[in-house]
Amino acid sequence: MLALRWRDHEDVDAAHKIVTSHLRLVAKIAMGYRGYGLPVADLISEGNIGLMKAVRKFDPDLGFRVSTYAMWWIRAAITEYILKSWSLVKLGTLASQKKLFFSLRNIKRKLNILEVGELEGDQVRLISDAVGISEDEVINMNRRLAQRDMSLNAQVGNDEGGSIEYIDTLVDSGPSPEALVVADQEKDSRHVLLDHALKQLTDRERLIFLARRLSDEPRTLEDIGNELGISRERVRQLEVRAYEIVENAVKTMAARSDPGRLEGLPA
Repeated sequence: MLALRWRDHEDVDAAHKIVTSHLRLVAKIAMGYRGYGLPVADLISEGNIGLMKAVRKFDPDLGFRVSTYAMWWIRAAITEYILKSWSLVKLGTLASQKKLFFSLRNIKRKLNILEVGELEGDQVRLISDAVGISEDEVINMNRRLAQRDMSLNAQVGNDEGGSIEYIDTLVDSGPSPEALVVADQEKDSRHVLLDHALKQLTDRERLIFLARRLSDEPRTLEDIGNELGISRERVRQLEVRAYEIVENAVKTMAARSDPGRLEGLPA
């Protein structure tokens, strides 16, 4: 009677009575999915959504009970929620993949396979034959089930100051923000010292120093010599002289500004 009132007249009160009369069914089905680590309240909420969809589509003339028809919608809503919540990466959309996700644990239990570790070759073949899915998909699904995505805000412990979240346990192997700031300041300071030192060189010495010491692909002595019209040996002598001038200029200026910085300067 209630179903007819909803179908023929869209009586919201009738639909509401049907839904509220089957809430215990939703809770019973949801309790069967507790082993996936999701809050039971969330599972029940998703199941209620499936129940409401079932009531909206229910046809009383087909002769089935509401509970029989709604059961499939409730399970579908809950399983979809579990699949979406399990990982940020989609686990699978094929019916065989979804079937494997929810049946793999039972199959492993029947085969006395531990829930941890990789599957052996014969175990993979047995599961593949039982479910009708490729061995690679069995291996991948087993790995996904073994390692679920964890929220960065998940509670992992407590200390004197309160609860500890997973993000608090992560360690950044890179340099700290303070170290990066210091490194940038030191880099800028060295550029200033180098610019000052290069001004102590003649044009020819600066060209040789830049081409030989500060270039990603240093030029050869012969190439520079041909450009300047001098011998290779003379280019080498000017390079040594330029390096000594730059080195002395940098150390002198650094000592004037901060004597302790001499130890941090590169050779």
